[in-house]
Amino acid sequence: MYPLLKKFSRLAFASVLAALSISTVSAKEITLLNVSYDPTRELYGEYNKAFAKYWKAKTGDTVTIEQSHGGSGKQARAVIDGLPADVVTLALAYDIDAIAVHELVPKDWQQKLPDQSTPYTSTIVLLVRKGNPKGIKDWDDLVKPGVAVITPNPKTSGGARWNYLAAWAYANKKFGGNEEKNKEFIKALFKNVPVLDTGARGATTTFVQHGLGDVFISWENEAFLAQKEFPGKFEIVTPSLSILAEPPVAVVEKNASKKGVTDVANEYLKYLYSAEGQDIAGKNFYRPRDQKVAAKYTNFKKLDLITINDPLFGGWQKAQKKHFADKALFDQLYVPSNN
Repeated sequence: MYPLLKKFSRLAFASVLAALSISTVSAKEITLLNVSYDPTRELYGEYNKAFAKYWKAKTGDTVTIEQSHGGSGKQARAVIDGLPADVVTLALAYDIDAIAVHELVPKDWQQKLPDQSTPYTSTIVLLVRKGNPKGIKDWDDLVKPGVAVITPNPKTSGGARWNYLAAWAYANKKFGGNEEKNKEFIKALFKNVPVLDTGARGATTTFVQHGLGDVFISWENEAFLAQKEFPGKFEIVTPSLSILAEPPVAVVEKNASKKGVTDVANEYLKYLYSAEGQDIAGKNFYRPRDQKVAAKYTNFKKLDLITINDPLFGGWQKAQKKHFADKALFDQLYVPSNN
């Protein structure tokens, strides 16, 4: 071989090796931990696969998303205590605010994404057994003697706090703002609760699989899921007044930065707002924010909804302090049913 050609061949071979080396280095394997609330298992099981496929096509990197699920308040406490979440997808803003107090999440986390960082919404409905044997029509029926009500514990479950506040709003409307009457109503309701599970999925299991209770105060998505998994066994009762439940999301920047996955974590949450992300939310019975996508899902009924920022509640900080903090109203009003 001529010296010039020989030299060219060596250079070409070296270039190929370099290209292969760069390709190998640039294709990374990334793991994210999503710490979520109880009923999102199916949602994120599907969404994680879609995001991994999208990210692989976009960057060549392989991303694996691990999940942790439990009552929202309990999950927030776990992150504060050291669970190394890269992202949190919890049931309500107060729980992420609690994480932000410990400087794991920026204090302005709600401004990082559209709609106050809530890519989908839900609400609270009443799930009853086939034929509605107790004739449940509205919140009033839940305080009647002999009606067993299933709801999780507001001290550990975000869904349970939405449940409680929806019932409080109904009582407030019924009694014309008489707070003492509101308290009596909530006390009577919880007197009919035989057991308080720590999270919404546990409460679903208690009602749906264990057969305990006449009515389940449920996330709307959980109620639809129960109907899907047990056809013909349950009916959804839409109350006359409910609450707009807005489950938020955030990057746990302190943890993600340590692992060097901040960019991927941000993109993971942003993709929830994409057409595909919104469609996956709708398929899993969450209400998409994107109205074009939402229009596809005709199973969602229009409801009269109060919001957490209504003057009745004044936002999550005030609602938490008044109703759910230690020795606040829930602690004062709840008496276990066997007492």
